[in-house]
Amino acid sequence: MNTTEAAFTPRSGPSLSILGVPFDNVTTNQTLEAISGMIASRKPHYIATANVDFTALALYDEELRRILLDAHLVVCDGMPLVWASRWLGNALPERVAGSDLVPKLLAIAEEKNWSVFFLGGQKEVADKAVQKVQERHPRLKIAGVMSPPFKPLHEMDHAAICAEIRSTDPDLLFVSFGCPKQEKWIAMNYQRAGAPVAIGVGATIDFLAGHMQRAPLWMQKTGLEWLYRLLQEPRRLFKRYATDFVIFGLTIGKQWWLTRGGKRSISTTPAPRIPTQDKALDVQLSSVAELFCPERLDAAEVRDIEQVWMQSLEGLEEGVIIDCGGAQFIDSTGLGLLMRMQKRCRQSGKHLVLATVSPVVFKLLQMTRLNSIFTQAANREEALNKILNASAPAAPAGSGTRAAPLQLSWSGAVTSSGVEGLWRGALGVLQNAADAHNPVVIDLQGVQLMDSGGLGLMARLKDHATSQHIHLRFANASPVVHESLRHEQMEYLLAS
Repeated sequence: MNTTEAAFTPRSGPSLSILGVPFDNVTTNQTLEAISGMIASRKPHYIATANVDFTALALYDEELRRILLDAHLVVCDGMPLVWASRWLGNALPERVAGSDLVPKLLAIAEEKNWSVFFLGGQKEVADKAVQKVQERHPRLKIAGVMSPPFKPLHEMDHAAICAEIRSTDPDLLFVSFGCPKQEKWIAMNYQRAGAPVAIGVGATIDFLAGHMQRAPLWMQKTGLEWLYRLLQEPRRLFKRYATDFVIFGLTIGKQWWLTRGGKRSISTTPAPRIPTQDKALDVQLSSVAELFCPERLDAAEVRDIEQVWMQSLEGLEEGVIIDCGGAQFIDSTGLGLLMRMQKRCRQSGKHLVLATVSPVVFKLLQMTRLNSIFTQAANREEALNKILNASAPAAPAGSGTRAAPLQLSWSGAVTSSGVEGLWRGALGVLQNAADAHNPVVIDLQGVQLMDSGGLGLMARLKDHATSQHIHLRFANASPVVHESLRHEQMEYLLAS
């Protein structure tokens, strides 16, 4: 078992998916144990504390959904989500609130000599928070405090921020840019920043500074903390909360309707394997695991098969095919298992394909907007070909066997003012490349001006392409681009 998986092994039960967000079934103490393991590994990880607002945003933000899928731990920061997990048949043990988790981490950090870096928030608030934290924990090592100027994500000087963080070598990185900006920043930069654990903490820094007050304990326990916050900031929060409750209420009702079922079937025999006449295909399958969904992929069944499914990924060179043709019922825990398999595959550079997806599974994927997360195939042969094509190394130029790259050209000024349009255009090309397994080349020969927003765009696209297993290359960089990259120490973006 790899270090990352070992770090968050302690769980209260199988994970589940609520509106497409994969929640780990952990208590606060198990979360703290997992974080301790991550710090011991000295490898970068990131954790998401997802509340109702977070979950509602992820429904309409594909990038955020993918970030949550790849997160090393996603904990439930909201009583409505705990209640929803009970309705969906796999009760999460408790709310793991970021505003409770951070103070506990600070106390443990003082005890274990971990260092902490605070990133984000208004400067005066961040400084006040650190002052109060040090008064409470005098032996705590504060690695650094940094409040970058407020800018859109693509305009931020990511290289300078990460260089400052890396130079202090913190154990814990608390990022307070607000959701979803902080999660997107972390996903883009946690590897470069190098901290073993990065967590988006949102308003927690305001609580630490005493700038905002926590709700009374009885309101926290009864799920009314949102009301207390609304009373403190009605103008800022009313529209957000109203929108969240409408979206969350309606969509959780849809998910409950799709995943409700009768009693568990006595027989959960997997769908029979249909033999192929292609003997070469059977030979190729030796490097690919082939799994079959039972007739009912529910919480009880997941508890029986999860370990076997996870172990099937060990030692594989290519990936796994999950045949969903026999699945007549799938609940939120079954969907959570599929997402955990996908996460493990992505972390280890393998590929997962769902084959012969039954109408029941397809409908749930569609409702939770996870169709874009899973590669699907009409049959076993097509699934295997997709895995092998995705895993095949690129052939040398001129060999005639490499898929033709999709081309995109930038010219003129690539600056903050035009970044969003370039981002949307590049995302479309990357999506086409993912579907057809093509590499992508962005030609920079015509670029006459590039500022930090343009450099941030390059870094963001490179990270996004890597997460999707797409080979993205920036080619023919003009002297202006070379100089901008050299000045910000980002020449690595031109590496092929």
